[in-house]
Amino acid sequence: MIEHATESAIARAAELLRAGQLVALPTETVYGLGADAANPDAVRAIYAAKERPADHPLIVHLADAEEITAWAAGIPREAIALARAFWPGPLTMILKKAPDVNDVVSAGQDTIGLRVPDHPVALALLRAFGGGVAAPSANRFGRISPTCARHVADDLGERVAMVLDGGPCDVGIESTIIDLSRNAPVVLRPGMIGRDALAAVIGRHVRLKDEDTEGQPAPRVPGALAAHYAPRTPMRLASRAAIAAAPADCAVLTLAGESAPGRYAMSIDAPFDAAGYAHDLYANLRALDAAGARQILVETPPGDSAWDAVLDRLGRAVTGSGDSADAR
Repeated sequence: MIEHATESAIARAAELLRAGQLVALPTETVYGLGADAANPDAVRAIYAAKERPADHPLIVHLADAEEITAWAAGIPREAIALARAFWPGPLTMILKKAPDVNDVVSAGQDTIGLRVPDHPVALALLRAFGGGVAAPSANRFGRISPTCARHVADDLGERVAMVLDGGPCDVGIESTIIDLSRNAPVVLRPGMIGRDALAAVIGRHVRLKDEDTEGQPAPRVPGALAAHYAPRTPMRLASRAAIAAAPADCAVLTLAGESAPGRYAMSIDAPFDAAGYAHDLYANLRALDAAGARQILVETPPGDSAWDAVLDRLGRAVTGSGDSADAR
């Protein structure tokens, strides 16, 4: 099922997509579970494979920014500026969808999420396929996102026709989502492209989801539920002192050399920079979840804006962990 992303494997993957099958593909953020975004039955297969709620919309991946006109209507100038600045890259834009875009991929909304991924295998597949590919993270819904091909196979098994192996993901967490479908630009999901960088390109203030948006409800977007990215082992954030006093049957994720190797069920040191921490985060959580520990303790990272995306993922993972994850 896992195939190295050779030219012939990419060609076969494109044929599978045309036939309505599911193909997992690497992107710079996480591995995506891809299907022909214009084929409602293929898109429904994504929801079934992931056990994903049908009201949770998908992001459509494009090979080139010029393809945006096939999927979106009334495209604002801010979208063009952001595409020029950040595509290919880990930025998803929410726009009003074109009239002929099916309701399955947008979960019945009048908006669509679009991005151009910055990964040579993803781009080669998109060009070979010749259309938009809907591709949420290639894992069971609510669980820890996959950042290598083996994670996909472990989570989805025979639910996917092929996994294209393009190596570990460079970024490691999902794209920033900015909503441009309403009066004001709003970040609905933080990522490694921060809102200051977005504001610098479009020349106006970029709001956060919890700020006033003139009474207009935000579109539903991936990764916005309180419980997400979750291990089966109960997990919580903790101070360095609390971790130092924790029992040995815990698994711990600490910052830059603060763990006590050998004392815990598992201990992992995470990079102290936000980008490095994000790159390793999901692989680290998967390793800790497999350690058979009573609890996962994660040292609370710094609170400055560079860590917004990491703190967002950790908070949702805590909420969804343990019994909460099993109940979904």
